[in-house]
Amino acid sequence: MVVAASSADGAAAAAGLSAGTPLDHGFLSLYNLDFTGAQKDFAAWETQHPDDPMGPVSEAAAYLFSEFNRLGVLEAQFFENDEAFAGRSKLSPDPNIRDHFQAALSRAEALARARLAKDARNPDALFAMTLSSGLQADYAALIEKRNLASLHYAKEASVWAQQLLAVSPDRSDALLATGFSKYIIGSMSAPVRWILRMGGLPGDKQAGVADLQLTAQNGHYLAPFARILLAIAYVRDKDKPKALELLGGLRAEFPGNSLFPREMARLQAAH
Repeated sequence: MVVAASSADGAAAAAGLSAGTPLDHGFLSLYNLDFTGAQKDFAAWETQHPDDPMGPVSEAAAYLFSEFNRLGVLEAQFFENDEAFAGRSKLSPDPNIRDHFQAALSRAEALARARLAKDARNPDALFAMTLSSGLQADYAALIEKRNLASLHYAKEASVWAQQLLAVSPDRSDALLATGFSKYIIGSMSAPVRWILRMGGLPGDKQAGVADLQLTAQNGHYLAPFARILLAIAYVRDKDKPKALELLGGLRAEFPGNSLFPREMARLQAAH
């Protein structure tokens, strides 16, 4: 486990976001829970680059994270063990946000497919398709509690990610899709894992964590999200020191996000 360098790696990722394009600024705002600011940056990018699928897929990410924040989705995950996750309550998503989320993904996929029709190895289009399927998987699983639909989207995301990594091995953000899928499926019971493996969805918790660590260290837009997922994984695995280390780095990088200090305080108070 390469977590000792997480604070330094996180600072580098945050610096990369803050010093870059409107997309970088938008993701920085997103992780600071400034969803209005994030959407302004993503809209500016879409205006400047109307044929780039990264604009609308980033807009969709901001809608998803705003719902996560409103519904307390990530807070709930820190409390969950695998049995509680399976029995979690279905949430009530905002239908207006859901419509905007789906419309943004539709625009992103149309733009990405137009690029892929001209060049099947276009890395930006492959990344946009990876991210689109991953966002659908997160929405279906964590908000709508549609587990089978989520697994379908997770498989799609993993396939797109593998295509992207074949042409652009340095796109470590893509490993978040493969890591999330492997970890969630690897956390399920053995009979369920066997059925899913027969359907082309292998699961391996440790391999999933390894993929998430690579995104956390070397990713760009998704490195902070990978660290959030790793912190949740460590809480579930009862590894409180590693969870606290990651949360401490995230708190320093994103002072506008109240989730990180709140979860640190809860973990420190727990016996």
